[in-house]
Amino acid sequence: VRPALVRQQRAEGEPVPASFAQQALWFLNHLEGRTPTYNVPWAIRLSGALDQKALEQALNDVAERHESLRTVFAEADGVAVQQVRDLAGAGIELMVSPVAEDELSGALDAAAGEGFDLASGEPLVRACLFEVAAGAPDGPDGPVPGDWVLVVVMHHVVTDGWSMALFARDLSAAYAARCAGQAPGWRALPVQYADYAIWQRDLLGSLDDPESLASRQVAYWVQALRGAPEELALPAVRTRPAVASHRGGRVAVEIGAGVHRRLADLARDSRASVFMVLQAAFATLLSRLGSGTDIPFGTPIAGRTDEALDGLVGMFINTLVLRTDLSGDPSFAELVGRVRETDLGAYAHQDIPFEQLVDVLQPTRSLARNPLFQVWLVLQNTASATGTASLELPGLTVGGVPPVGNSAAVFDLTLNLAEQRDHKGTPAGMHGILNYSLDLFDQAAAEQITARLVRVLEAVAADPGHAVSAIDVLTPEERRRVLAEWNDTARAVQIGTLPEL
Repeated sequence: VRPALVRQQRAEGEPVPASFAQQALWFLNHLEGRTPTYNVPWAIRLSGALDQKALEQALNDVAERHESLRTVFAEADGVAVQQVRDLAGAGIELMVSPVAEDELSGALDAAAGEGFDLASGEPLVRACLFEVAAGAPDGPDGPVPGDWVLVVVMHHVVTDGWSMALFARDLSAAYAARCAGQAPGWRALPVQYADYAIWQRDLLGSLDDPESLASRQVAYWVQALRGAPEELALPAVRTRPAVASHRGGRVAVEIGAGVHRRLADLARDSRASVFMVLQAAFATLLSRLGSGTDIPFGTPIAGRTDEALDGLVGMFINTLVLRTDLSGDPSFAELVGRVRETDLGAYAHQDIPFEQLVDVLQPTRSLARNPLFQVWLVLQNTASATGTASLELPGLTVGGVPPVGNSAAVFDLTLNLAEQRDHKGTPAGMHGILNYSLDLFDQAAAEQITARLVRVLEAVAADPGHAVSAIDVLTPEERRRVLAEWNDTARAVQIGTLPEL
């Protein structure tokens, strides 16, 4: 029986340990410096009568509610510790700037691209309000209608994707209260992030104890990842450098509603999820492009294994390595079944922090690539992907904006898709991005990968009974070029004896 997550004893003045995920991000920040690699930007367009003072108050109300948003880090005995500050030391200042519509994209990218230095003790949340059209906070009759874009940038060490919907929900409640001249009247949260960090260590126990949860889960992963490739052979167009630059690019991915519906049907018939079908399809593509038959993916999992964490902003996600076995040339339907069994086993052993697992497995370390996997796969199917669905501000129309900056490539390839559903819940298509490392790929190569992925998804949605080796990844033009143009080798030659020639 797992210990329940409750408020933990915190000695006055004693540092609170960082969680395992925070410790890893703290180390990377010390290694790489002030880079935007782990920035989490969130941007929302607002039209109407915006009360800037109420918005700044609301942002700080949310920071007051969630300790993680006013947490900074220090070093103690070579490891990171959390320091929870009050609003006087870690409040959120709303920076307001006018910007022309044609300059907005660049301004958003600049705001999202400014890194954080975890060693400096600076606040790890920034908020910028860009005034796109005329508006003023204090007209004679109250706020004057205008057009705005709010950008909130956090370091990943204090937030995650699930948290963004919670942040938007609480910001909505706080803004409505402040517009009414009141403080938000929400109930206190059952726990804070520091409580989780202490509880996490108690839950996992020591690797020196063979009966601890950490030891049992490590034993599973040692077996599950035995013999996995340390570096995946990807269809790169450039040689991997000795040190990754983390410079990245983006390509849009669009999957139609019809294909989405058939993929959802395939998932249901296979007792699998749409994510599992997507994983099998992406693995099929990489295998057909020369990556072999053992394809490991990295993927995030929410990590909120106790209900007390459901409403808390913080960094809870963990990384799972999902190995995909294409050996023996299975049919695509059979491959989905293999993926299902592998993924369910991984989900059942999700508590061991990825960083701790890497320490145990000790793969060859390299500054050129990520350990254990180099391809990241995400399927967003909740409002937590952006938080937009949870944001409701009185007197304002809320709209989305294009993806904001930060195309930094943490991994060689990152496929991030989001499911769309209509008002009846019917699959209505998927869209997202393929983020790629500029160290290995150029724009044309990335566009080819996305086009081939869509082609594979269309093929398996139409007939999942095909063997994966028979799934065609070539366009008709490419097939004609390979079979006809490249094989058009006939040449006129002079007739004669060998000595004469």
